[in-house]
Amino acid sequence: MRICVGSDHAGLSLKRELLKSLEGEFEVIDVGTYTEEPVDYPDIARDVCIRIINGEADCGVLICGTGIGMSIAANKFPGIRAALVYSDETAILAKRHNNANVICLGGRTMKSEDAIRYVKLWLRENFEGGRHERRINKISKFEEEVIRGVKL
Repeated sequence: MRICVGSDHAGLSLKRELLKSLEGEFEVIDVGTYTEEPVDYPDIARDVCIRIINGEADCGVLICGTGIGMSIAANKFPGIRAALVYSDETAILAKRHNNANVICLGGRTMKSEDAIRYVKLWLRENFEGGRHERRINKISKFEEEVIRGVKL
């Protein structure tokens, strides 16, 4: 599994800890940032999402101060289902019910050991399909309508 990971400056410390925990277990693509110099989180979210859309990565992890900005930015990309994760339950359900292909974490709002556990829980889960698939398909249809310019 190829995981693309990115953070802004507020998530850099957590990203570094996460990368250490994933080493050797997964193929990880780190798209930055690499210093504490301020960067704009939408640029990092774009880098991760484009790699997923282009098939260079299977899923992604985005980290900013709270995870909120990254989740908003990532969800602007067609085919991306980014979930803000903040507990074991949200990590598990992000995959089981929402088939999230990106999870977003808060570097300033959670401990690194918790965030690492959330990522590993999410990676181990499978999408349940069924009634959830019907809902995911509706979201995909909305994306297609917007792309085609259908008046909403």
